Amino acid sequence: MMKSILAAVCSVVLLVAMPGGAQANEFPNGVKIVVPFPAGGTTDILARFVSQYLGDKLGTNVIVENRPGASGTIGSEMVAKSPNDGSVLLLTATHHVINPSLYRKLPYDTQKDFSPIAVVASAPNALVVTKDFPAKTVADLIAMAKKEPGKLSFGSSGIGGANHLSGELFKQMAGIDIVHIPYKGAAPAMNDLIGGHIPIMFDTLPTVLPAATAGNIRVLAVTSKQRAASLPNVPTLDEAGVKGFEATAWFGLYMPAANNNAAYTKLVATMKEILSAPATREKFATQGVDPGKLTGAEFTTFVNAEIAKWANVVKTANVPQE
Repeated sequence: MMKSILAAVCSVVLLVAMPGGAQANEFPNGVKIVVPFPAGGTTDILARFVSQYLGDKLGTNVIVENRPGASGTIGSEMVAKSPNDGSVLLLTATHHVINPSLYRKLPYDTQKDFSPIAVVASAPNALVVTKDFPAKTVADLIAMAKKEPGKLSFGSSGIGGANHLSGELFKQMAGIDIVHIPYKGAAPAMNDLIGGHIPIMFDTLPTVLPAATAGNIRVLAVTSKQRAASLPNVPTLDEAGVKGFEATAWFGLYMPAANNNAAYTKLVATMKEILSAPATREKFATQGVDPGKLTGAEFTTFVNAEIAKWANVVKTANVPQE
């Protein structure tokens, strides 16, 4: 009898003493972060940073798996249909909250089938023009566009992308008519901007900075509510007269609908700790992004607001659904 009691006590002591003993029950077979885009992009790079940080904090193996295709919906569907024990996560970009407006039918419900964990990182877009463009300020550009509606054009990485919809939001809020020219990717659009084939473009700051630093383009404004640390002398669109404008590129971490279970609660707390660490800010700065600040319920509220915001932009711009 005493031997049985001692064996039971020892088992409990060993379980408590194990590093991450309680966590092991929540993440029994390690963690997989699904990235619904090809390897090498900003989303993929951020996922690999997060996999390392989560692995260290949770005491488990965390891997990244790329499942690209259909503007992120293929990988997202896989995660939506996975167990909600914390073993399968999704790290994706702004596309996630825009897709409900772009597709007639998705293989999942963006709001019901995922539990938002944290905004991992964000980066402002920038309103840029050719180096010889006559307008020197946002106000000049708006005046030009109002004087000759439909004459000016702006490029983007493709129909329905965050950069395209940033331009559409700008058109709507500034009350102007400029023509959208979609490209098959941000790189060819930027090449045409530098070459003077298109006059205006919205693009992410990490992509814009090299061309701006080289003097090949000019940055008129950034799309965040606060000025960018890398461009302290460039105003926000809000400051430049388009009041209330905000359209940042952001990257979020999700899991299958979890109803605040133990794994979800642990992941929210862990990501909050990771994102507040100075080392994370330093690492993310190499990609031109800032660590996110929203987690758990606050992030969920933000996701819902973003879905409604972009739905309105898509509808007003008459962007065709797929």
